[in-house]
Amino acid sequence: VVCSSRRLIFGTLYPAYSSYKAVKTKNVKEYVKWMMYWIVFAFFTTAETLTDIVLSWFPFYFELKIAFVIWLLSPYTKGSSVLYRKFVHPTLSNKEKEIDEYITQARDKSYETMMRVGKRGLNLAANAAVTAAAKGQGVLSEKLRSFSMQDLTLIRDEDTVHLQSREPQLHPSGGSLLETIEDSGTEHCPGFSSS
Repeated sequence: VVCSSRRLIFGTLYPAYSSYKAVKTKNVKEYVKWMMYWIVFAFFTTAETLTDIVLSWFPFYFELKIAFVIWLLSPYTKGSSVLYRKFVHPTLSNKEKEIDEYITQARDKSYETMMRVGKRGLNLAANAAVTAAAKGQGVLSEKLRSFSMQDLTLIRDEDTVHLQSREPQLHPSGGSLLETIEDSGTEHCPGFSSS
């Protein structure tokens, strides 16, 4: 953890701030120096992923990496400038056309893949939405059907309980619900005669 935080400070934050200062002051010499550093550091970070797996057991491996980053940064050793001019620049110059073609092909393939995956994803989402809607409609109608049957049963049961509790008071002879309603209607409406 200590080594990775030192590497973060020395290898990334300090150079980033120095690059900011170079851009702000428009100092071309500093700008070129930091651009070389970032190119070399990118290759170092890429190589580091492999070497961490293979050489992490080596004694003082992480300390050596920090020393290497400091060597790259140092204005006395000018490590990044040395590596860039002796190795990186000649290699990239020789392979530039091949790298550009590879990047163009990769960009085109990734665009085609993205479009194909995007269309497939949209089709899957649309099918899932239609399926969910169809299932949801069936489930909803079943729920409504079960609710309505249950509610009707409850209403019927409540009416029976309600009527049974009122029947002895209204009609001791035990008539039907219709007779009870008709009889109660005639009591309250004068001039209404039942036939």
